[in-house]
This record gives sequence, C-alpha cells and structure tokens, in this order.
Amino acid sequence: MELLLAKLEDLDELYSVVRNTIRKVYPKYYADGVVEFFCKLHSRENILSDLKSKKVFYIRVSERIVATGTFSENHITRVFVLPEYQKKGFGSFIFDTFERDILLRYECVVIDASLAACKMYEKRNYKTVCHETVECENGDILVYEVMEKRRASC
Repeated sequence: MELLLAKLEDLDELYSVVRNTIRKVYPKYYADGVVEFFCKLHSRENILSDLKSKKVFYIRVSERIVATGTFSENHITRVFVLPEYQKKGFGSFIFDTFERDILLRYECVVIDASLAACKMYEKRNYKTVCHETVECENGDILVYEVMEKRRASC
C-alpha cells in the first residue's frame, strides 16, 4: 500500500471518492442538513485549494483511487475511503502515515470527530479536548468532538 501526493489532474477522481462516500455513508448517521453541510465543506473548490497547497494524498488500487486523506499542519481534515473498500485498512494506513509525519514536527495531531467515529479514534489514543456544534440547513445540528493525540501516546 502506498500513499501518493495528489496532483491537479486527480481532482475529479478525488472529488468523486469524497462525494460518493458522503452520499452513501453519512445519511446513516446524520440528518439531511448535516449531510449537505459536509458536501459543501468538502466541495470540489475546497479540494482544489488543498491540492494546490500539496495537502492531499490518495491510495490507488487497480488504477482507481479508493481512499484519500488531507492534512494541514497538525490537523487531519479529510479522510475518505470508498464504502466498498472500508474495513480493509486503507483509512488506518492513511492515519498511521499522517500521524507519523505530523508528530515529527508537532506535539499533537488534531481531528474533528463525529460522535459515531469517536470510539475508533479513542482506540487510536485520541482524547476529546472539547465539544462543538454547527447549525446546518433545516435547523439540523452537527455535534462533533475536537480530539487530539499527543506525541507521548504514540
């Protein structure tokens, strides 16, 4: 498995991975307004901006991008794995790689975690530092936790 730096020509495929994952997985956990919030947050334009800043990486299997991850400084901001490739170690590989690189330069890694994902991150030694909310379309509320993993816990 190899994590590759994304290029501008990868934009359409990366956007497809993110959009398809949000549309297939998020409705199981979130109200419609929250799903739309995530679609806007991870828009084609935002992915393009991160691509230009060389912050986007991906994993390819048989000529197809199946997983992508983005980080800025010490904040992991976008990790998506196509539903049919989930639970096969792709997301863990992205996190392992990002955490290793980030913790060489910073004291901690920061993530914004959905309530559904908190247990998974706790298993990776992340701790909640605060709870946040965002009001979305239709008055739907996104509740999430800001979590961090300190260098000492690696």
